[in-house]
Amino acid sequence: MSIEKAYCPALLITAPSSDSGKTTIVAAMARYWRNKGKRVRVFKTGPDFIDPIFHEFATGEPAYQLDLGMMGEEACKQHLYLAAQQADLILIEGVMGMYDGANSSANLAARFGVPLLAIIPAAKMAQTFGAIAYGLAHYQDNVNLFGVIANYVGSPGHAKMLQASLPDGIEFCGAMPRDSRIALPERHLGLVQAQEMESVEEWLEYAAKVLGESVDLPLPEPICFEAAIETVADAPAVINKLLSGQTIAVARDAAFSFLYRDNLSLLESLGAKLCFFSPINDTELPQADSLYLPGGYPELHLEALSQNTAMLSDIAAHIQDGKPALAECGGMLYLLAGLSDRQGKEVKLVAALPGEATMESKLQGLGMLTADIGTQSLRGHCFHYSKADIALTPICTASQAGSIRMPEAVYLHHNTLASYVHWYLPSNPTLASDIFLGKLARAVEQA
Repeated sequence: MSIEKAYCPALLITAPSSDSGKTTIVAAMARYWRNKGKRVRVFKTGPDFIDPIFHEFATGEPAYQLDLGMMGEEACKQHLYLAAQQADLILIEGVMGMYDGANSSANLAARFGVPLLAIIPAAKMAQTFGAIAYGLAHYQDNVNLFGVIANYVGSPGHAKMLQASLPDGIEFCGAMPRDSRIALPERHLGLVQAQEMESVEEWLEYAAKVLGESVDLPLPEPICFEAAIETVADAPAVINKLLSGQTIAVARDAAFSFLYRDNLSLLESLGAKLCFFSPINDTELPQADSLYLPGGYPELHLEALSQNTAMLSDIAAHIQDGKPALAECGGMLYLLAGLSDRQGKEVKLVAALPGEATMESKLQGLGMLTADIGTQSLRGHCFHYSKADIALTPICTASQAGSIRMPEAVYLHHNTLASYVHWYLPSNPTLASDIFLGKLARAVEQA
């Protein structure tokens, strides 16, 4: 059996650790090549919701996740193959440090034969720069380090010192200066969202200009990407269009924006019509068969959410009437009776789920998880700073592999599935269909 192939230059941009400037440089690189007339597709390693939006602004193209643990190898393979058919350049932003985790950036790059470009933060550093670069290049023998970029460099003299520290065989691709105009603002879940920055276009153009002046950017050689043998499109649930005729109301605004593009694509491929609405600004819930409340930053918009009583009432009625809903993390908090900020100020919310939550100063949940719901399983990820007290008995617990375990309860109330987990729905298209068709209660009873 012959396997379809596509060819495209590609780079995986990595670093020794988080907060090294990967997102800034990837976005700047994507905009730089777009300004040169190239079609650029960007992927984000790991279950990140915020960085891909910067990539979408930079390229004008959709940005998807690539994560071997959450998505599986075949899904990652198909994403790269399809992008290679369309693009002139593929950029992949790594996660954390280059070798961190079983499904690290290094392992992803090695699996698909993608060369790595390392961003090394070099402030207050001299010859150690070369030692770090050498370690990144040689820690595993199955990686190809294309080159390194020094970040947060103080002067041209500093850049020359860093370049001189590199051993033979590691290319110095340039030095990005310390520049407050390039820095991105942050908050507790990571960067401030791109859609919240009024000057995001000006920022992208400036960052691309600085990058072009500071870094040598040759296109790498094209890489062969093969089509996956089996894809989500081959799943029986997709083939049979199990959500055909169904309308799903999807919350999407500044408070609820943590949506995997793969989730939305799956729901549409299952036959559903997606209707987006804003719990902050809209005064009524769209006419829909089911409801999708993703995570986001509801804690930053508590006053606006609580004052929109018409929307609160509509959503409460939807759930109390037994119509299907999926509530993830911030979406689950929105359905509680109340949410308190870090100063202890509480606001009243939907009150469709019995319980309340409080924002905490320390991380309360993090990791890749799997839940057995009825006789089926579903994968996802959690990352939250709130603590919820919910007066319901969980139908199951989403758990992690490995030595560090932070389990998350999963609730089913009426026909609403609620938890702190951001589910990756393509990990089980049939179960995803059951959620939005209101079939979970029967499935759980029969398990």
